Amino acid sequence: MPVKNYGVLIARAVETRREGARETPHYQIHLTDDHGTHYRAAVNVLSQEHPSELLYLVADDFHHPLTAALEGLPGGWNTLPAGPGGPTLDFVRGNLFDPAGMRTLPPDVEGPDNDLADLLDHYVQRAVADPQARAYVFGSRFGPEPAVKDKVFGFLPGNGVHDVHMNQGNSRRFKGDDGVWQDGGLLLRFPAQSRWVGIFLAFQSQSWHTDDTTGHTLEDVDGTRPTTGAQPVMIIAARVNPKGPAPETETVTLLNASPEPADLTGWRLVSRLGHGSPVPATAPLAPGDCLTVPLTAEAPLGNQGGEITLLDAAGLKVHGVSYTAEQASREGWSVVF
Repeated sequence: MPVKNYGVLIARAVETRREGARETPHYQIHLTDDHGTHYRAAVNVLSQEHPSELLYLVADDFHHPLTAALEGLPGGWNTLPAGPGGPTLDFVRGNLFDPAGMRTLPPDVEGPDNDLADLLDHYVQRAVADPQARAYVFGSRFGPEPAVKDKVFGFLPGNGVHDVHMNQGNSRRFKGDDGVWQDGGLLLRFPAQSRWVGIFLAFQSQSWHTDDTTGHTLEDVDGTRPTTGAQPVMIIAARVNPKGPAPETETVTLLNASPEPADLTGWRLVSRLGHGSPVPATAPLAPGDCLTVPLTAEAPLGNQGGEITLLDAAGLKVHGVSYTAEQASREGWSVVF
């Protein structure tokens, strides 16, 4: 079954602790919400599966329609029903970042700025030093445990969040945690700078092609994380807010970046909620050519931000992008990705 008690904690980071060289070390964050409730966020920095080093990506200036939805949530713990309808994370379907940009770091080694705990500390300490900054910790809640003090920071009751990482496509050993729209992550909001920082973690053993219902690794499919420049066909632009009275014709433009013709028969463009438009494929898309796809009325692009995903004939993700309400606000302009 999926991870238990999925949601997001919105609180102020006040203290951190590194666990050093343990079998399963974590980077620990002590947080308090506006009501004075204490929490601990346990962030993995080492995998129990081989290869042990985690994949990470930091979006130092994170822009995504998700952040607008998060701003409307109250402080403290927010339980989130897993699914595309709310402000949930899904590394495969949510188009939060380009997985090809993920890198690995050792968990905790001697010296400055050379391990994953150092990287997390660089950003979290900025939040600790800023009274207005807030951490948005996605994952699985544990506690509260009225009679048990927190094992790291000593507050009572014990209470917090773990599974702050990708929670799908797991190996057989951790398959029971698989699910969709329930990935963990750490977002930091700095209001004075109008800036969000996104920190995303995954295990190298996880698959990047997963079942849309269970989140399990798809059998007989290469689930290897995409690499830079590997997508033969990609979304390069979208006309989200055309000029003229509604309903306007919205379009998405595809580019075949590969040296070979691309057969797009059976391909679709889908939104976050799964509404789709077929990609017309009267002939293979020639190398270097673009195709502008008119979207059907059943799959509109919202002007308040959204995600666009390109699926092949087998329903596998080829490429995905997102855009914000600010990007969609310029009537008649195409959003370029």
